[in-house]
Amino acid sequence: MALTIVRVCAEGRSVRLDIDVAVGDGGCPACGCRSARVHSRYRRTLADPAIGGRQTLLRVRIRRFFCDNTACRRRTFAEQVPGLTTPYARRTPLLRGILEKIALALGDRPGARMTRLLAVEVSRTTLLRLVRAPPAPEVEAVAVLGVDDFAFRKGRDYGSIIVDMHTGRPVDLLADRRADSFADWLRAHSGTEVVCRDRASGYAEGARLGAPDAIQVADRFHLLYNLTQAVDRVVRAHRRCLKDRPEAEAVAQPRPSTNGEQGRRAEVTRQRYAEIHALHVKGIGTTAISTTLNLDGMSVRRYLRAATADELLTETIPEPVNSTNTSLTSLNAGSRAAPTRPG
Repeated sequence: MALTIVRVCAEGRSVRLDIDVAVGDGGCPACGCRSARVHSRYRRTLADPAIGGRQTLLRVRIRRFFCDNTACRRRTFAEQVPGLTTPYARRTPLLRGILEKIALALGDRPGARMTRLLAVEVSRTTLLRLVRAPPAPEVEAVAVLGVDDFAFRKGRDYGSIIVDMHTGRPVDLLADRRADSFADWLRAHSGTEVVCRDRASGYAEGARLGAPDAIQVADRFHLLYNLTQAVDRVVRAHRRCLKDRPEAEAVAQPRPSTNGEQGRRAEVTRQRYAEIHALHVKGIGTTAISTTLNLDGMSVRRYLRAATADELLTETIPEPVNSTNTSLTSLNAGSRAAPTRPG
């Protein structure tokens, strides 16, 4: 569409361009009929990318036409200039695209500071609206998907994130991490061949119900975690075999204390280990044991996981987040379950 620049005016830190539309008629957006009968005229002010470090404003004189189609539901309509105006917009499509890229790359507050340097200053809430405005893309079939949980609020509310493992991009978010929700998503998006997940029972059940023909595999983090834990336990169990190698024994066992503190600590550890396991054998729960012995619940669980008291004398056993055991095709049936990383 032909445009005519009527006047260019520099005012302070901004440049204003007065523009008229040179085309004689316009098309109705409802019925598409062309009309040349002008109802009225008005000015629209649009922001455009800066020129010479100055804010650029376009004042476009827009015409409102009568629609001559008697069957059309509209009586009048305002003309739109392709590539320059959109209904109810206060910025040109070019500037809007630039601001969207800034918002996606930097976020709200840093992006707002960047726009001040580009002489197109907008608020952080405007940038957030631009990020949220585009519709969510349609979720297509994902042949190899990964699923894991994340925290909306750590320790309180958790959801599930679904990722396309080929591209590494998030595909969808679920409001919770229940098996039913994951199974419903898989039924609604058929075509999944491989489900890469952690060893949480909820995702295992959801994959079995929603995609029974899909192969379930463990992700690399949990494979390496399981391997590390298995090697650690084997070394702990056979550390006495290293007594004929003083240099290896010095690495595997703690350095003895000269003031007897280490000996007293080892004695207390063995005594506490015996007390906790004796109560556990009687069927007493973890919470009751921690209350009775005045210990933290995590400490009680660490003692219960240790096969012998000697395991507790070398170094602290890492606390797993999730100890649920499920079978995966990529792991041995007797391997220890790896934890689920929250968030």
